[in-house]
Amino acid sequence: MRTTTRPVRRRRRIALAITAGLLLPAAGGAAWAADRFLVEHVEISDVSAYEAEQGTAASTDDGTDADATVTDDSYTSDDTSVTVSQVSTGEGDDTVTYYVADVQVDDATQLRSAFAQDEFGTNITDETSDIAADVGAVLAVNGDYYGFRDTGIVIRNGVVYRDEGAREGLAFYTDGHVEVYDETATTADELVADGVWNTVSFGPALVEDGTVVDGIEDVEVDTNVGNHSIQGEQPRTAIGVIDENHYVIVVVDGRQEGYSRGVTLTELAQIMTDLGATTAYNLDGGGSSTLYFDGEVVNQPSNGGERATSDILYVAG
Repeated sequence: MRTTTRPVRRRRRIALAITAGLLLPAAGGAAWAADRFLVEHVEISDVSAYEAEQGTAASTDDGTDADATVTDDSYTSDDTSVTVSQVSTGEGDDTVTYYVADVQVDDATQLRSAFAQDEFGTNITDETSDIAADVGAVLAVNGDYYGFRDTGIVIRNGVVYRDEGAREGLAFYTDGHVEVYDETATTADELVADGVWNTVSFGPALVEDGTVVDGIEDVEVDTNVGNHSIQGEQPRTAIGVIDENHYVIVVVDGRQEGYSRGVTLTELAQIMTDLGATTAYNLDGGGSSTLYFDGEVVNQPSNGGERATSDILYVAG
């Protein structure tokens, strides 16, 4: 067994976008399924303007700090520190390759969200790198793909977009701490009143109180048409908190023989605890798993290129 950790090597951004295939019913439901899972349904057409009306800071900041110091694997400014590294473990068919972003900010609102095409609704997608470039992100990762479903609490940059509690979510607070919570036991307005800045709705929770959560291999996120199992060895994306305003993001590559097989949820949880996460949560994975840093995609998405998604979490400079 070998384990190597190295600074991430920069590569040219892959422009090819490959979208996920959806399983459409063979008869009677094809038109319904296409409308539900393929056709864009826009509820808010100008999210930036909408958030500006709500008075959130995310809509008025253009991202990067001109005085920041940037290298191939780090970004440092007066209020933000980001370090990205690549880790490889195992050998041959058992090789696992993943990327770690260690993020420290002075203000929790520097960890933000952005929607594809600056619109909110279902089936609205764009590549992680394009969404990130549009908002001037220092670092970005694919989010929870909220637009594939019409349930879940969606609070982004302090603004409520959806209040349909359905599963176990993750809440990011303005004071820098993070909590796993039951969406069905609260409301979006109550969460905002308590200081929630962002939520994600996918899961499961991987780590709580510094311990790997029991039973994560049995969790189902969705069972609707087109959904795929999240079990087994898969490409993964996860986010966790080490301390207030100190986050760790992991993107695991997978389905690439000899380079990276992917990991199970339990293996992902162990990676997060090894990195010091006291709380960690699983985001959308598979072909969606993408890590963007300083203008480039640094991992190798399993589809051979980026898969369009509905949203990102990002670090503003």
